Amino acid sequence: RAIDGIVIQKSMDHFAKPLITLTVLALVSSIATGFRGGVFSVTFLSMVYLTGDIISRLTSDTTQVSDLISQNVNLFLRSFVKAVGIFIFMFGMSWKLSVVTIMGFPYIAVVSKLYGEYYKKLTKEVQTALAQANKVAEETISAMRTVRSFANEDQEADSYYSRLQEMFVLNKKQAVAYACFMWSSYISELALQVAILYYGGHLVVTNQMSGGTLISFVIYELELGEALESISSVYTGLMQGVGAAEKVFEYIDRKPKHILDGQQAPETFEGQVEFKNVTFAYPTRPEMDILKNVSFNLRPGQVTALVGPSGGGKSSCVCLLENFYAPQQGHVLVDGQPVNSYQHKYYHSKVALVSQEPVLFARTVQMNISYGVPEAPMEAVIRAAINGNAHDFITGLSKGYETGVGEKGAQLSGGQKQRVAIARALIRNPRILILDEATSALDSESEYIVQQALNNLMREHTVLVIAHRLSTVERADNILVIDKGCVAEQGPHAELMARGGLYCKLVQRQILGTVIDADVHNPSPAPPWKLKEGDKESAEDCSDTENEARY
Repeated sequence: RAIDGIVIQKSMDHFAKPLITLTVLALVSSIATGFRGGVFSVTFLSMVYLTGDIISRLTSDTTQVSDLISQNVNLFLRSFVKAVGIFIFMFGMSWKLSVVTIMGFPYIAVVSKLYGEYYKKLTKEVQTALAQANKVAEETISAMRTVRSFANEDQEADSYYSRLQEMFVLNKKQAVAYACFMWSSYISELALQVAILYYGGHLVVTNQMSGGTLISFVIYELELGEALESISSVYTGLMQGVGAAEKVFEYIDRKPKHILDGQQAPETFEGQVEFKNVTFAYPTRPEMDILKNVSFNLRPGQVTALVGPSGGGKSSCVCLLENFYAPQQGHVLVDGQPVNSYQHKYYHSKVALVSQEPVLFARTVQMNISYGVPEAPMEAVIRAAINGNAHDFITGLSKGYETGVGEKGAQLSGGQKQRVAIARALIRNPRILILDEATSALDSESEYIVQQALNNLMREHTVLVIAHRLSTVERADNILVIDKGCVAEQGPHAELMARGGLYCKLVQRQILGTVIDADVHNPSPAPPWKLKEGDKESAEDCSDTENEARY
């Protein structure tokens, strides 16, 4: 109308009215654009808080999902609304030219659909390849000392490079697909414009429409082309975001097989443990039973030691008692109730674990000791450290209890980490204390002090110890010998030594320094020059006829 007002009517009145309308529309559009952009930015920033599986999912996928979807949904809605509005105006000007315009849409839509699906598939593969590359990098960097000790830097670098090469190949496929898509889109757009100009010229020549209307229609068609092009490119970005989001939401939607939905939190918790006909296999190896029909009891006020050859199932017992897994058969009972019936936080406030390789966090010593009980006062932290024989070395650090321990406790020695871990367990005053080789990195004096502290503190509590040191095991009230997933023997140290069974052979191996065979039941004796008289006698007490002949 504005163009016809100047070209045909040659009147400022006919020109001014549509111009005012255009000005108002432009002002409203500007306000709507700013509001839309702000709302989308705020809304989709919340998507960054999604969690994932590997570091790549946390740092790459979630950010990509947030950026791509927030930006592209914004542009998509703007372009879509704009395209619909423009098409309505175009149809009002000339339905014949509008039909010609519509004829090119199916081709554009099919090409965009095929390209979008292919691009989505490639994006998902790229994200997986990137995750694998990040996994190699993180694993290598976190174990740099091991890599360096084996002079394996080049191989690890090659492994990372090969992962990046896989991603680069996929990126090249994406580039080729994008080039083909853009070529196809521009060819179809130019062909459509030529068709509109040709047919529109025919309508003007035959006086079926004015020249101003044709010019307006062409301008609208160019705007429509830009909107559709924006929608096409946005569709690509959306598919890329969807490809990344699929992996993210796949992890978010995962349901744990072992659900921590227990509700019991009784006022009294004695710590009476019973393994009742327990058979267990790890989910990754369901065909291999680690524990086979195992039954035993742990009583409050007693220290029970789990011993046996490596791979016999000792640590698996700890995993079940900690409710990390559920047995396939049988029950793990505490105070007569299955462990999974207790409320998660309540149960682990009563049960504490100190592992052989304790994991400390890159925080202060004080925060590591009070981990899980942040409300614990400083006096309780210091008392737990004293009982764990950690107070002296902590006060000798540069900032005392406020000293950072480094990533995974790298700033502390193995023995210091174990003492901090013991203090972390003791601060809870647990009813059940599990020590999985918890003093293996301590010297004899430190181990003795820690053991004395534990003995004084745990007289009324249930203590389960996994140890190989004879000095730790022989002081236990009850010893369970686990071999090949079964309880081979049970009883106090003196009684098991008198039986001359597997436990006696394990002790013999430690005292005599025997060579470790694949079969613990047939140990090879140490050379005679390594035997002391007392050791020889104790060894002969529990040896069978064959070993007696050897001695």
